[in-house]
Amino acid sequence: MSLRYLGTGRRKTSVARVILVPGETGIVINGKDMREFFTGREILAKIVEQPLELTSTLNKFGVRVNVHGGGNTGQAGAIRLGIARALVLNDESLKPALREAGFLTRDSRMVERKKYGKKKARRSPQFSKR
Repeated sequence: MSLRYLGTGRRKTSVARVILVPGETGIVINGKDMREFFTGREILAKIVEQPLELTSTLNKFGVRVNVHGGGNTGQAGAIRLGIARALVLNDESLKPALREAGFLTRDSRMVERKKYGKKKARRSPQFSKR
């Protein structure tokens, strides 16, 4: 069995488990090709490829991803973080460039919870004088 590099990425409520396989090419997400998984949203495919393009390793690694939770944007962000972490495991010298681009930083923003007496997290019911 060949050497593999694992990375976990999270964003909003999405969790992505990423496996980098040296010598292969292509990105497979939940058993589908990346372009097929993110149909009609080319920008999400670009977000996923960013760490590989920055480090010039797009054709050196095959990427296999299991992702669940959240929506398209959160999943793309989680995959990007997972790929960046796996690349650092492969080659520690890539860390400064990935850190500088912000690909190793976990985006901690989460949806604010709904409070009682409110319609949403902060939206109050409409006030009526009479």
